Amino acid sequence: MSLFKIDLQLFSGEKTENATSKKKKEAREKGQVVQSKEINSALILLSTFLVMKMMGGYIYTSFIEFTKKIFMKIPDIENLYTIQNIRLMYMDIVIFMAKIVIPIMGVAFIVGLVCSYMQVGFLFTTKTLKLDLNKINPINGFKRIFSIKQFMEFIKSMLKIGVLGYITFSYVLRESKNFINIFDMDIFQISSYLGKTSINIGLRAGFVLLILAILDYIYQKWQHAKDLKMSKQEIKEEYKQMEGDPQLKSKIKEKQRAIAMNRMMQDVPKADVIITNPTHYAIAVRYDSIQGDAPIVLAKGKDLIAQNIKKIASENDIVIVENKPLARAIYFKVDIGEYIPPDLYQAVAEVLAYVYKIKNIT
Repeated sequence: MSLFKIDLQLFSGEKTENATSKKKKEAREKGQVVQSKEINSALILLSTFLVMKMMGGYIYTSFIEFTKKIFMKIPDIENLYTIQNIRLMYMDIVIFMAKIVIPIMGVAFIVGLVCSYMQVGFLFTTKTLKLDLNKINPINGFKRIFSIKQFMEFIKSMLKIGVLGYITFSYVLRESKNFINIFDMDIFQISSYLGKTSINIGLRAGFVLLILAILDYIYQKWQHAKDLKMSKQEIKEEYKQMEGDPQLKSKIKEKQRAIAMNRMMQDVPKADVIITNPTHYAIAVRYDSIQGDAPIVLAKGKDLIAQNIKKIASENDIVIVENKPLARAIYFKVDIGEYIPPDLYQAVAEVLAYVYKIKNIT
């Protein structure tokens, strides 16, 4: 039995982990987002037929008026095909079609825009426009054609065709008993009946396609998450890129500590006194009587560092004073480069007075 547990997934490269926020952001910047075109198509189809149903009366009335206007010109048919009259007739047709088509197309455009925004949000990227030689590679193209993804797209397409065919056939079959009544209708009634029938078929198809589109969106979301999955090694490498290599950071910190230590040791000869524990702690203190500031800690250390401070102090004829409580208090209360706090003034002043007495400084 092994004494150490090793995660073999770090070496297998198997993508088992959910994508990180950074990976998702990069994918979005490349245009790789969750979007179901089926939802757009279904909602546009459904909204189009809904608008047509609501505008049914308006379309019927407009069609009647336009037809009457055309027939009223028949008595003057000799002058109908002049340049001016053809131009006027063409403008009438354009205006008639615009009144019907523009509201329908406008609603379809707005629905498509809102639907895309709800799925993706605002996204502008030019990375999808870059030339990718892999896309024109015949081998990769062959793999894409016979991939599982393309197979699923084929299944979805066949399912849509089957559903639309069934809805159309079942509705026509149910209405077949009413078709015989067409022979008793005039041209306008026939147009109205066929229009209502077409709209009803379209609405039923739109609702069913919307249900299929929602299922497709769920599948697309699952597929997108699956495509973005990462291996443990990829997550580890990404963490290194974001936070920096832990080993490199450790070396940098070690270097910084070494630089700070050297700088601190260079300041020891400037001290007036070294207050010691005497073996565990050593603090280098300096007081500038001209400036009149409080005494300042130039260096401090414990154990081996304390021994080095005392060694440098001996080499530079700096007085070493043993004061266990004061040494411990300064070590834990005051950082390097900070002034002695007021509650330690008296104790430090007594030490400095002792040093000045030894050096005969007045």
